[in-house]
Amino acid sequence: MRGYPRSAGPAGARNYVAIVPAVGCVNEVARRIATSVPGSRPMLHHQGCCQLPSDVTMVTGVLTGICRNPNVGAVVLVSLGCESVTAEHILDAVRPEKPVEVVRVQAMGGITPTVERGIDAGRLLASTLDTERTEIPLSDLVIGVKCGASDTTSGLASNTAVGAAVDRLVRAGATVLFGETTEVIGAEHILVRRACNESVATKLLGCVAAMEARANAMGVDMRGGQPTEGNIRGGLTTIEEKSLGAIVKSGTLPLTDVVRYGERPGKPGLYFMDSPGREMEFLTGLASSGCQIMLFSTGIGAPQGFSLAPVIKISGNANTCRTLAEYIDLDVSGVVSGTETVDAAGVRVFESIIRVFSGEQVKAELLEYDSVGVNSNIYAIGPTI
Repeated sequence: MRGYPRSAGPAGARNYVAIVPAVGCVNEVARRIATSVPGSRPMLHHQGCCQLPSDVTMVTGVLTGICRNPNVGAVVLVSLGCESVTAEHILDAVRPEKPVEVVRVQAMGGITPTVERGIDAGRLLASTLDTERTEIPLSDLVIGVKCGASDTTSGLASNTAVGAAVDRLVRAGATVLFGETTEVIGAEHILVRRACNESVATKLLGCVAAMEARANAMGVDMRGGQPTEGNIRGGLTTIEEKSLGAIVKSGTLPLTDVVRYGERPGKPGLYFMDSPGREMEFLTGLASSGCQIMLFSTGIGAPQGFSLAPVIKISGNANTCRTLAEYIDLDVSGVVSGTETVDAAGVRVFESIIRVFSGEQVKAELLEYDSVGVNSNIYAIGPTI
């Protein structure tokens, strides 16, 4: 396995200059900079201002985590100048690890001069990146796990295949994160049995209880939002059915700990990240936590990629693999038909991770899906105020 070594933390599977807006107001500025800097990727979002202090703190942490992601070799941080997120806090955390420059729209005289300065900074940073891959140990892997557009085949095939790969990864000394708190509801009593100690069990149950309380506080039924209408058409009629199929993507090994949304784990192992189920926010959380690659199990076929990390799409629905082959990377429908075992499918998922880390492009990358960062966002718990 070959990747890009970093001065701090694990190696990268990719080697981008990240163009990161401190606030959604300057998304367009970041996008314009990124389109003119070869080897760069923007990480656009809609947060950073007019939020409760707790959400501002979380957004600041996530943006810092995005900048620190191993796939990022250098950063151009784009500030408006009056946002709630403080650019200096991000700079102070990132500068010890990698080159970072900041451009400020209000201080530099507007959009046009800021874009020009950002392009100059981005091109200079890109020219300094080491483009040579070196041999990397499996213990450097930080892998995120997601399921979306799920159907009955998800829990039977693609999630189980991913779970088998997760067991292999953790046994090899890698770090794996999964989450989607809403998709644990109704199955938490099963997942909690794998907690490595009582403290971890308490954290997991607390995440589920808090998510349920937020839903109940709205005074409406969760159904239609979870499971989604697509899930229901795919045969998952209750949140319990969806959750029972969802948790198997985490494999069978003990749960090392529970982390906050976007938090980086402290050591190798299997982690649950308290997080929503929607792709745009969840994948951002995984990237902030340090994931170089994401596994995305899908039944009826979600197309998501992510600007800063390759997303490997895996499906156990033969019809989806045939009709949506354009963006499905691995067909594990043989688990359903009986022509492939779960273990064999898991080996193929594992081997795909090694190839992708070493440079093989996933289909979302070939399609340039989300290469301009428009399908990402950051989770916020409180209201916009």
